[in-house]
Amino acid sequence: MNDSSIIELLRKRDERAVSELKLRFGALCMGIACSILSQREDAEECVNSAWLDVWDSIPPDEPDDLKAYVCRIVKNNAIDRLKYNNAAKRSPQFAMSLDELGECIPDRNNTEDEISAERLGRSISSFLRKQKEKHRKVFVKRYWYGESVAQIAKEYGMNEKTVATYLFRTRKKLKDHLKKEGFDNE
Repeated sequence: MNDSSIIELLRKRDERAVSELKLRFGALCMGIACSILSQREDAEECVNSAWLDVWDSIPPDEPDDLKAYVCRIVKNNAIDRLKYNNAAKRSPQFAMSLDELGECIPDRNNTEDEISAERLGRSISSFLRKQKEKHRKVFVKRYWYGESVAQIAKEYGMNEKTVATYLFRTRKKLKDHLKKEGFDNE
């Protein structure tokens, strides 16, 4: 079943929509949640909560990309759970990936004028579309899906140092791009 069919089932409040969501995106969503959380039970709870969140939000929401929409909900649920859990239980690899990306993304609390998160998102998307495909995929796997450098290296048949170099260079380019766009992180 395709995305538009699932969205139509959600609009009609047909419970088959949840089953179809699980079939289509279940493994991907568990992968995202597990990469953020150390406990499988927490990850399962976040994914199950995401199905309810999608059910409750469509309608009125009309996502253009159902996969991205569902993944964002799962990721946000997992991050919320991570915050809830005490710091000792946090996934060190995900916390480290957030720290790495923090060098590029401006801190909204330190910005005099309120920067639109939507504008920032568009700027990052625009930047990523201009990158080489492999660099973009490595970046997204690390910072969106929360995969470790080792996982990415294995998937692409690369050396871990090469992946780390790709990420470092892409973050540097992103920082420069955002600075040119008026997003200053200093």
